[in-house]
Amino acid sequence: MIVRIMGEGQVKLSDSHFAELNKLDDELLAEMESGDEEGFRRTLGTLLDAVRGLGAPLPDDALEPSELILPSPDASLDEVREMLGDDGLIPG
Repeated sequence: MIVRIMGEGQVKLSDSHFAELNKLDDELLAEMESGDEEGFRRTLGTLLDAVRGLGAPLPDDALEPSELILPSPDASLDEVREMLGDDGLIPG
């Protein structure tokens, strides 16, 4: 699967990591719903670090269709809330 982190680029990630990322996405959604800014920041950072650590960055000149688009690390809670809708960042 190809994941885009806004402002950073694309990462190729094995589908086998989907469950782990989905768990973090569920945590992020719960923190968003409760307005837990500190938890939101922590979980967003953990999610992005997991994608970076588990995946392989694509070259900057590669333009593959992204199956997932994740917010930048400095995105606000409101910006991510708009991206999430009711489904979370990772469709499940």
